[in-house]
Amino acid sequence: MAMKPGERKLQILQTIAEMLENPDGEKVTTAALAAKLDVSEAALYRHFASKAQMYEGIIEFIETSLFSVINQIADGEQSGLKQAELIVASLLRFAQRNRGLTRVLIGDALVHEKPRLQARINQLLDRIEATLKQCLKIAATQGALPGDRDFAAHADALVCYVAGRWLRFVKSGFKDDPLAAWPAQWQVLCPSPGTLP
Repeated sequence: MAMKPGERKLQILQTIAEMLENPDGEKVTTAALAAKLDVSEAALYRHFASKAQMYEGIIEFIETSLFSVINQIADGEQSGLKQAELIVASLLRFAQRNRGLTRVLIGDALVHEKPRLQARINQLLDRIEATLKQCLKIAATQGALPGDRDFAAHADALVCYVAGRWLRFVKSGFKDDPLAAWPAQWQVLCPSPGTLP
């Protein structure tokens, strides 16, 4: 049965994500991808102009997935502090459920690929950081954080924490659970008002 337009494209992206789940971290080549899909390399290029364009499709999927959850959190939760907590937890949970895509997020899968792909991941992290900064500012207006806090530095620290957990997850061969010790670590990252430094 013939595939509908767009189905083969999605299948290619899903297969790359599956191949990236290999804990050995081998480079995904178009030859290996074509063999896995049982098609010719030329068939891949009928759907994507380049391998970089395939990775762009994956990054687009990651962005859409993450920001749909982040926007739901922002819309559904009034507390700025709780928003920040739920967003960070959702970023860790995303890695837990999408091992291959986590290799893209940390840039591991993008080594020797086009520099614009890493730049796109950096932009994604900048957007997450800006969102967290806004949550922290809201938390301060609600009295949950001191108003003189350096919100940019705090948001940056949260993103660095997430990126570090993602990195440890990938480098441990997906054994070091990103959500291990999460509640205790959140208390260190964002102490409750009674224990603020």
